[in-house]
Amino acid sequence: MRSKLSQFNFELPEKLISQHPQDIRDESKLMVVHRETGKIEHKIFKDMLSYFDDKDTLIFNNTKVFPARLYGRKEKTGASIEVFLLRELNPEARLWDVLVDPARKIRVGNKLYFSDPEDNDILVAEVVDNTTSRGRTIRFLFEGTDEEFQKELHSLGNTPLPKYIDRKATQLDKERYQTIYAKEIGAVAAPTAGLHFSKELMKRLELKGIDFAELTLHIGLGTFRNIEVEDLSKHKMDAEYYNITDQAVEKVNAAIKNRKKICAVGTTSMRAIESAVSAERNLKISGGWTNKFIYPPYEFNIANCMITNLHLPKSSLLIMVCAFGGYDLIMEAYAQAIKKKYKFYSYGDAMMII
Repeated sequence: MRSKLSQFNFELPEKLISQHPQDIRDESKLMVVHRETGKIEHKIFKDMLSYFDDKDTLIFNNTKVFPARLYGRKEKTGASIEVFLLRELNPEARLWDVLVDPARKIRVGNKLYFSDPEDNDILVAEVVDNTTSRGRTIRFLFEGTDEEFQKELHSLGNTPLPKYIDRKATQLDKERYQTIYAKEIGAVAAPTAGLHFSKELMKRLELKGIDFAELTLHIGLGTFRNIEVEDLSKHKMDAEYYNITDQAVEKVNAAIKNRKKICAVGTTSMRAIESAVSAERNLKISGGWTNKFIYPPYEFNIANCMITNLHLPKSSLLIMVCAFGGYDLIMEAYAQAIKKKYKFYSYGDAMMII
């Protein structure tokens, strides 16, 4: 039987969509869902330590969010505009794929000015192409080195909080909308399951003998794109860049061989490993672009455990979680989460499926 989008709808009170980070990373709520027994437990995130043993392996996405949201103005009219950097197309030419708002005011040939808090113009960009209704290609007109350009871009950019967080980004978001193990710059959204890990919890996991495997998947805005088809087999995911190194492969495959717990931290980690499965159903060294969309029924190859946040109705993320945990059990868990006032999405609480 084909999965239908409408199966993944539910009533989510708006007040449960978290607008701010938790006070302490590892003290958010944690729902533990047992696939075999159907048992659901309610814990604190740092309690996850007690579910893992020596040589179990956690797979982390080490992507780093860059400050992708710029606020500027149009030449001549001075109209305020927002530019959201999606991806760098050509570093030498300083060409970027972006989204603009309001799109109707931004035309090919327009120059866009970006200033510091003292209103000094720091960067100028020219619109060179239309890509979609809101999409544009822009070229930054900058004479300095690439290092100098990146420095200016980061100084002007704002943390790209999702639109459902109804406020402007603050200094706190620069730290908290980022995992503590983030290394590889390239994401426009955080791998939010990882936001719950503190330095102290990571150390305690390490002391218990738990292995960490790191991969990279740069999250794009496709993560938030609405699914617009009822038949999920017809949905096409936006492609995202990923990279799985030999070090990660070695650790994960050793855990598979020794029948250890292998936990994908986040839907992005799960997408990456399921995009890199060998004929022997091991993890393989891999990299490039993946548009893999996981929906029920689906047979998972690598991980036997998953940590994830609580997702929005009809989202590709919720659909993947249902594929892993079982539709009925996960929908029951979500009903309990709403009843017990768990917080949802990026800055929300967590679920561990074992």
